[in-house]
Amino acid sequence: MRRDPSDPVIREPNDRADAIAPSRRGLLRLAGGAAALTLGTALLEGRPAARAQEVNADDLKPGQYAWYPDRAPEGFVAIIVSLPDQRCYVYRNGVRIGVSTCSTGKPGHQTPVGVFTILQKDVDHHSSIYNDASMPFTERLTWSGVALHAGGLPGYPSSHGCVHLPLEFSKLLFAVTHYGTPVIIADSHSQPVDVLHPGLVMPADATTAIQKDDPKNANGTPDKEAAPDPAQDAVAMIISGASKELTVIKDGVTAFTAPATIKDADIPLGNVVYVLKSVGGEVSWTALSFEGNGASGGKAASAIDRVTVSAAANQQLAKLLVPGSTLFITDLPATPDTRSDKDFVILSQATS
Repeated sequence: MRRDPSDPVIREPNDRADAIAPSRRGLLRLAGGAAALTLGTALLEGRPAARAQEVNADDLKPGQYAWYPDRAPEGFVAIIVSLPDQRCYVYRNGVRIGVSTCSTGKPGHQTPVGVFTILQKDVDHHSSIYNDASMPFTERLTWSGVALHAGGLPGYPSSHGCVHLPLEFSKLLFAVTHYGTPVIIADSHSQPVDVLHPGLVMPADATTAIQKDDPKNANGTPDKEAAPDPAQDAVAMIISGASKELTVIKDGVTAFTAPATIKDADIPLGNVVYVLKSVGGEVSWTALSFEGNGASGGKAASAIDRVTVSAAANQQLAKLLVPGSTLFITDLPATPDTRSDKDFVILSQATS
């Protein structure tokens, strides 16, 4: 029977990529795309499209994954790694397009909890500290050695701090991410929700500001050639309830900082990550709340409304914001020992 393209693809494990942790050596920066591989994995028939939602992440065995990109063919990607579940979830425009089993850091080499962005990508990376171990489709999250990559999947945490993924899944993931794609590693998380209003931290004319970077062809369809490149143009924003400050990061460096006013400051904000999107000319956020480093998940629909920045800061944001930009609201401090200029990372302590 011919498979409907909207059906989920479920693949069985393979034992080709038993990679270990990444090195501190600089990764080869690539323009994008993934090298072609010939794989001996078995393809299981997907369920009917009407029942695609029934694929249960809990039922996946070690090394298995499900991939259904047609649920959201275009848009901006966010990745969540759940440490308790040993699962990696992939969302595009707030819609889950994939889920995979994974293996994170073993005792003594725990994978850090926090918010990261992809810093470098390398199709065929090899470790310089673990016997030249192969680590296909490496996507670096910190300069100190945490990454997503294909690796061993015994069904429990077994890595040296990285997130091991099935080889074919890591290839598919590599193809839909870019430098700056947010990766949340969490103790628990919520499903993404849409927040239709721009929030007080955004310029009052947020839709107009974003539409300038949403060019159209003469027939009204998106002009992809003229659209901004999220790898180059997207910005990352952190609002820390502890320091009451907005930090805006672009191209790996701090673009500017500004004071932030928190309404009902005695009530925790929690942790919420927002990804800015523009669909049909309408600007909104996709929001994900998560628990980690002692902070609970925030209320996605209301946390953003509790934050205000000055009119001058709003004007600066209006010049920088494009679809794919991220905003992280947290009660945690964003001090130099938890966030460096080249990592968009909030951790309980600096990684070593």
